[in-house]
Parts: sequence; C-alpha cells; structure tokens
Amino acid sequence: MIPTQPKQQIEMNIDSVKLEGILRIPNEPLGIVLFVHGAGSSRLSPRNNYVAEILFKAKIATLLFDLLTEEEDQIYANRFDIKLLTKRLTGATKWVSLRSQTKNLFLGYFGASTGAAAAIFAAAALGKTIRAIVSRGGRPDLASNALFAVKAPTLLIVGQNDPDVLELNRQSLKKIKSIKKLVIIPNAGHLFEEEGALEQVANFAKAWFQKYL
Repeated sequence: MIPTQPKQQIEMNIDSVKLEGILRIPNEPLGIVLFVHGAGSSRLSPRNNYVAEILFKAKIATLLFDLLTEEEDQIYANRFDIKLLTKRLTGATKWVSLRSQTKNLFLGYFGASTGAAAAIFAAAALGKTIRAIVSRGGRPDLASNALFAVKAPTLLIVGQNDPDVLELNRQSLKKIKSIKKLVIIPNAGHLFEEEGALEQVANFAKAWFQKYL
C-alpha cells in the first residue's frame, strides 16, 4: 500500500531546467494523471486543482506542474510552442516512471486548451504507456497529425457555448482511431465558469479514468 500523501511541492529537472509541481498520492492509487495546462496557466490553475482534488478522492494520484519556467513564460511564443510543451510533458512522464512512489502506476493525461495538443503528441509517441486521455476545452486540432496514432481511450469535453472549439473538437474526434467520446457540457463556455459546469467536467473525467486507467 502506498500511504496517502498531502500535497507535495516537488521540483523536476527536465530539459536542463527546474520545473515546479504539485503531487498528490492517495492510498492504493488506481494510477496517476499528469495535468497539462493551457497557455498562460500553471500548476496553480484553480480549475485543474479542483479536478485534481476530485480525482484524489477517487483514489487517483495527480501531478500538476509548470511546463515553462517563469523566465520562459515571459516569452509569449513559448506558450504556444507545442513541440516544447510536448517535450516537457514527456520529460515529466519519465520523471513519474522513475520515482519510487509512482513508477508502478498506470499513466493518464488531462489536457486543457493548448495543453491538450501536447498530451495528444506525447501519448502518440508513448503508445500504450498512456492508458487514458481527457481534454477540457482543449485544442486537439493543434496535434492533428498525431491524432490517428493515439492508442489511449480519449475523452473530449467542450462547453456548449464554445462553438469554435466545439467544431474543432468534432473534427478532431473523427481522426482518432482509439476508443473516443465527445461530451458537451450544456450552457458552459470555454472556461466552464458557469455554476456546476466544472463539477460536471470533473465527474466525467473521474469516470473516464476509473474505467480506462
């Protein structure tokens, strides 16, 4: 049994830089989900931390981490450098697979906005190592060339009132060959700020990871 851990503030040496993260490990975890935030966000994202708490209560470990250093984040173009973000996510995945607390856990990704594209690219490269993917208001279309190669069951969650992103997700769904599903949250916008919207996102993500992780 892996003992329950409070929030652990961690540092990862990836790509010659130090990236900060928040690691949560429950008792007897079903697996671990790495969160990949969107442009301009960080490990402190209130929405991702809310989802992470829901997953923790469902016995799923989580890792939220900064994809960029503070200095790198000052360069606006870095936030949309999907190749760089994917490299950082792949590095964090390796870090998890080598750490004694987490090395034997099944792996999943939760991507938001541009982070969803990095999750798709990394999952396509890592194959069956990644057991499940959830995208929240994501841009999987930015990883269009990798969608067909994804082996992991993939859940796309989009707000009803986010028409442009919804259409891009519908197009992306057609290219995914693995188990897949598109969930539309009624009356929700891109950030799922409406009452009860984020809770629905968290519950759909929890059910997906419980089923496939």
